[in-house]
Amino acid sequence: MKAFLTTDKVEAGCDEAGRGCIAGPVVAAAVIFPKDCVIPHLNDSKQLSSKKRQMLVPLIKEMAISYAIAFVDQLRIDEINILNASFEAMHKAVYELQENPELLLIDGNRFNPYPEIEHECIIKGDAKFLSIAAASVLAKEARDDFMRKIHDEHPEYDWKKNMGYPTKMHKKAVIEHGITHYHRKSFKLKIE
Repeated sequence: MKAFLTTDKVEAGCDEAGRGCIAGPVVAAAVIFPKDCVIPHLNDSKQLSSKKRQMLVPLIKEMAISYAIAFVDQLRIDEINILNASFEAMHKAVYELQENPELLLIDGNRFNPYPEIEHECIIKGDAKFLSIAAASVLAKEARDDFMRKIHDEHPEYDWKKNMGYPTKMHKKAVIEHGITHYHRKSFKLKIE
């Protein structure tokens, strides 16, 4: 995994979590690391266990020059669609950074340009660059925390386990109980 794409620019890695969910927000994070940053075991959040991610969160926050986490809720997702909501969450996270980046490293192949900051889209960037991997971990853990907190309001959907993703049990619960105000009304439910 590379630390940086450039040697002369302040880079912020950006990633989001929750795009494929049918309930809850989409969450993005942006992270700026110092040029000499080393964080062992940091990887794409999907390659790490929840326990490993939880151990990495305080380390990422401590090592970062600046980091920010931003939420875009299900109402906004339904209003502007999930792709635009993902970009909006990333924009919000970048805006919240305490230091101004000169280059954004975006996980994925598409992005709505952020005003006056260059960006580079990197497919599977969360497995290639430290700052994107860190952003993926912060976004995923912040989102999972949120889903665990709201689980008790609607335990029948089992959000503390599925985190709002369309598992068989979650889909069955939607069919049996309908949707909650946390559900995205714009999702299409495929029943196997």
